[in-house]
Amino acid sequence: MTLDAYLADPASRFATVAMTDTNGLLRGQMVSVSSLRGIARNGMGMAPAQLALDPTDAMLTIPGVNDESGDFHDDPLQVDPASVRRLPWSKPGHDLLVLSNFTGETAKLCPRAILKSVLGRVREAGYSPKYGMELEYTLFDETPESARAKGYRNLKPATMHASHDLILYQAVQTEWYEAIAAICEPLKIDLAKMHEEIGAGFMEACIGAGEGVEPADQLVLLKNFIRALALRQGRSVTFMPRWNEAADSQSIHLHISLKDLAGVPLFWDAAQKNGVSQTFRWFLGGLQAHIGDLTLIFQPTVNSYRRFAPGTFAPPGLTWGYENRTTCFRLVGHDAGSLRVENRLPGADSNPYLTAAATIAAGVAGVMDRIEHDPETLGSGYAQAPTRDFARSMPEAIARLRGSGFARDWLGARFVEAFTATREGQYDEFRKKVPDVELERFFDLG
Repeated sequence: MTLDAYLADPASRFATVAMTDTNGLLRGQMVSVSSLRGIARNGMGMAPAQLALDPTDAMLTIPGVNDESGDFHDDPLQVDPASVRRLPWSKPGHDLLVLSNFTGETAKLCPRAILKSVLGRVREAGYSPKYGMELEYTLFDETPESARAKGYRNLKPATMHASHDLILYQAVQTEWYEAIAAICEPLKIDLAKMHEEIGAGFMEACIGAGEGVEPADQLVLLKNFIRALALRQGRSVTFMPRWNEAADSQSIHLHISLKDLAGVPLFWDAAQKNGVSQTFRWFLGGLQAHIGDLTLIFQPTVNSYRRFAPGTFAPPGLTWGYENRTTCFRLVGHDAGSLRVENRLPGADSNPYLTAAATIAAGVAGVMDRIEHDPETLGSGYAQAPTRDFARSMPEAIARLRGSGFARDWLGARFVEAFTATREGQYDEFRKKVPDVELERFFDLG
């Protein structure tokens, strides 16, 4: 079904026009077909202040948008006809979903528009990235209301034990897995695999590799509609990188390779160790050189940094290794068609568009500037001190992104200004809080 065909169908009544905020949440409106005809030509108004919202709609501050100088005006969203898909659960005539992104000045703040800009620049340089993503999450047999009533403690996960790849638990959760597969069909999500992960109720869903904005579109849809599916079943999911002290860290892992515009793989050289070409080595060098300053994109909330507590399976630093899961950048594959690098730094709370944009920009910049990588990590990366590191706290991540000439060049100075301002506001809000653990530990002090 194309946008034009839906508009021409006399049975069509309504459609949903959606954009993605900085948290990776879909926001938009249901519009009549008659309205959609005008929107397809001229765009749809949406307030840029939507990009200042936290996941629970707490309003953070973006300078020039919703501070004392802001007027809460609308800017146009441009719909992408190539993005149309069907909404699960909606009846025919009401089930069209079309993605969009801000245009004009607000495009400088819009995650989907930023990814498109990076991809355009990369294409002009003669390269075509191919990437896919893995999404980790935890499923609970709790409604949002029951979880809140428990203070998010002692929650009942969908499985009671660590269940890494256990078919037993996959069989127990057959209805869940089949329901995800069912919603992926109308949403045009290339669901490659699903499996149990390493903790109670901890699961992973992976999308196939593709090009352009499509893989990021798909992961945004997957995140949003997995949550919707859970809510419809009276259950809950969390994408928090660390939702309790016993939980392992939850991530989005991005797998990426590079081709030229003729489709020739650039990462493979059969004459080199593990087939790793010089281009691939420069790509790794770019990741190591730039990703640390982009930490805030991959770890965008105050909870993100709890991934890096000792004993979790988070990256130990900006290291790399062939088939080594104890490094940040894991080389995977054995031929020209499969050789790629996995960026293991992004948390499950990161925005897929920004995660893809930052990873692609850093790697391709490494190729363009011929940046050499550090020596390969052999053995456990957790037993070795990394040469380079990412930001370990939110204040450090804010400062590094704000001071990064690379980020301003590739992602835009306006984005850097806005994104760091919202995260600084979030950090300032949370540092006023007194966690229960501090009361338990220090109330009787002295």
